[in-house]
Amino acid sequence: MSSSEENSRTKHESVTTPHWKAPLEPVPLLAHYRRMPTTSTDLMEEIRALKKARNAVILAHNYQIAAIQEVADFVGDSLGLSRQAAATGADVIAFCGVHFMGETAKILNPLKTVVIPDLEAGCSLSDSCPAPKLEAFLHEHHGKNYYVIAYINCSAGVKALADVIVTSGNAARIVEAAPADRNILFVPDQNLGAWVTEQTGRKMDLWQGHCYVHVEFTRESIHRIKAGHPEAVVVAHPECTLAVRLLADEVCSTEKMVTFCKDHAAQTFIIVTESGMLHRLEREIPGKTFIPGPTDHCACADCRYMKMNTLEKLRDCLANLEPRIEIPEDVRRPAERSVRRMLELSA
Repeated sequence: MSSSEENSRTKHESVTTPHWKAPLEPVPLLAHYRRMPTTSTDLMEEIRALKKARNAVILAHNYQIAAIQEVADFVGDSLGLSRQAAATGADVIAFCGVHFMGETAKILNPLKTVVIPDLEAGCSLSDSCPAPKLEAFLHEHHGKNYYVIAYINCSAGVKALADVIVTSGNAARIVEAAPADRNILFVPDQNLGAWVTEQTGRKMDLWQGHCYVHVEFTRESIHRIKAGHPEAVVVAHPECTLAVRLLADEVCSTEKMVTFCKDHAAQTFIIVTESGMLHRLEREIPGKTFIPGPTDHCACADCRYMKMNTLEKLRDCLANLEPRIEIPEDVRRPAERSVRRMLELSA
């Protein structure tokens, strides 16, 4: 790597490294609990004790395992969790999701301790748009005067380069509010971007990135599950391909999936997104049946990164306050402007 490439990487990518500092005050009851068998019930009890001792809040994405959703203070999509992160009075934020989600919490809370259960829990979509590559693209095409709209599934470095951030729940609304005299570059998800164009009619240039989980759903796999459950309503996430979106009765964010299924008269739904979403639906809408959308090789779709988080890792990150998310201020400040612009436009 050249020195200029290294400088660009350092400038725009967040730095997330463990802080090997002297231990904080011992956490009450920790030694007691660790002598107990580590069943899910025991771990949840220990996590709750640690949360109280640390004055922590636990945020969990809809795609987390059921046990983490059960012990979390808030479960939701990226927009909902961003709002919780912006409003929390806790000293510690334990973010159970993937790396960019923990970064978003730190962007909004520079003085708070933000920890994640597993530092390796990344995101294929975020990885598809490295900040140095986006910066080089914008420099090469500076004549287009791009207004950069970035899906929240991106690194802090990309957020720092963006004009505004969106989620699947607010993307159409924010795109409609974009300056009419600017060309739009939508990064990094080409499928979400295409869906937003369908909703708004606003022409955008799309970065060629995707979520590896959502592109595993195919027209054939959804046809098969629909044939087996002809009465079921198909609900798909906009990160899915066009071929899958065309088969869906509703295309929406994970948060809207909850209200849509709750209000709809149907009793059976095929949910075409990451499998963790079914636990929240089943918990909040008892009495209805939710079937995971299959891929061509599996009965459901799991994100290997989301599933890296476990109760044990959550317990340990609260006990040790590691691994922490740290972001250089020259990256965090411009990233905060684009995230807060999203929150203002979503109010």
